[in-house]
Amino acid sequence: MSSKKLFIETYGCQMNLSDSEVVVSILEKEGYTITKQAKDADLIFVNTCSIRENAEKKVRNRIQEFKHLKKKNPNIKVGILGCMAERLKESLLDEEDFIDMVVGPDAYRDLPNLINQTGDGRQMANTVLSLEETYAEIVPVRLDKNGISAFISIMRGCDNYCSYCVVPYTRGHERSRDPESILSEAKDLLAKGYKEITLLGQNVNSYNWKSGDEILNFAKLLKQVANISPELRLRFSTSHPKDISDELIETIANTDNICNSIHLPVQSGSSAVLKRMKRSYDREWYMNRIEKIKTLIPNCGISTDIITGFCGETDIEHEDTITLMREVGYDYAFMFKYSERPDTFAANRMADDVEEDIKAERLNQIISMQQETSLASNKRDIGKVFRVLVDNVSKRSDKQMSGRSDENKVMVFDRKDTQLGDYVMVKCNTCTVGTLLGEIV
Repeated sequence: MSSKKLFIETYGCQMNLSDSEVVVSILEKEGYTITKQAKDADLIFVNTCSIRENAEKKVRNRIQEFKHLKKKNPNIKVGILGCMAERLKESLLDEEDFIDMVVGPDAYRDLPNLINQTGDGRQMANTVLSLEETYAEIVPVRLDKNGISAFISIMRGCDNYCSYCVVPYTRGHERSRDPESILSEAKDLLAKGYKEITLLGQNVNSYNWKSGDEILNFAKLLKQVANISPELRLRFSTSHPKDISDELIETIANTDNICNSIHLPVQSGSSAVLKRMKRSYDREWYMNRIEKIKTLIPNCGISTDIITGFCGETDIEHEDTITLMREVGYDYAFMFKYSERPDTFAANRMADDVEEDIKAERLNQIISMQQETSLASNKRDIGKVFRVLVDNVSKRSDKQMSGRSDENKVMVFDRKDTQLGDYVMVKCNTCTVGTLLGEIV
């Protein structure tokens, strides 16, 4: 008897990819195997993101293609997973009546039961959020088949309630995962040949595990994972500026196999805007953290997230973001126009009063500013030698390889005898805005 085929498509952040790997692990035990072709599937899942309006629009457009597949083969089951499922709940079943199930991010253990109950017009939903679920003992099926880099989810949920953000409502309260299960998963990855692990959480540096009188914070957990092997390179994402402690910065500075790279979302350079965003820090605090990072980790790669055009943002407040970007000199940034998300504090209590053309103009300005600082940062690397983990063949030529430095910069270089998964020393000879170009030395 042939196995049932599962097609799963993931949108949004690394956390969603990590969740998809948990889903596949659960369903493999039910006899499903992965297929890369939706038309060959018995079961189609779309793991969704609600953090921005455009993400939901993409999903809406994509699932119409699955609707056509279901018309051709009514036996195919289609499900919506993740944040969009959690936000819209049963209304999604009414709006897209061909969908068989909607399942929130804390209900994946219930998937076998839900699948069995759907069909012949029966639709199912489970969007109950949990105070305990971390999927700690489930070993994810790695969907990125390069066998070099992997993610480990160390916590779920968020308690920050930034005024613009839907995550606390779609992923529930913050809860940390048992450290023993994290260490076990990291050791298993090392044994399977993985060279790099990224520890994931909505606010990873607020990790807090209590056992009796003992408390394990993120800095201590990071050090424990790093101690597994000097050959295991570590990254983490995403940090909240209010929780990036001196202890954490010192741990990174003093541990060779923790990458000198920190993603520290600022969102705005204006203290007034940050207050409206409910970000729990101001510009002065943020710059204090940046100064501490640069002092203890002089070559640290620093990246960020920026939202432009938030409620009430003035020209002066926008200029505050530009000046902060110039002062920090980010290596790269993820930049977006503010889009109102339903049921957030901002949507309920604040006017989305910055005109769309002004948002677009301001976004173009911060993109231009970032291109300037990215290029300046890369030019400073010309002549330097970096330790690079080779993780891909160059997109432009199979005679070249690419990888990332500890500082999380992409480097492209001639292949020579290099293999995927090798550590190589690469000298930067030239650069573009987004890439360092060099040679193995």
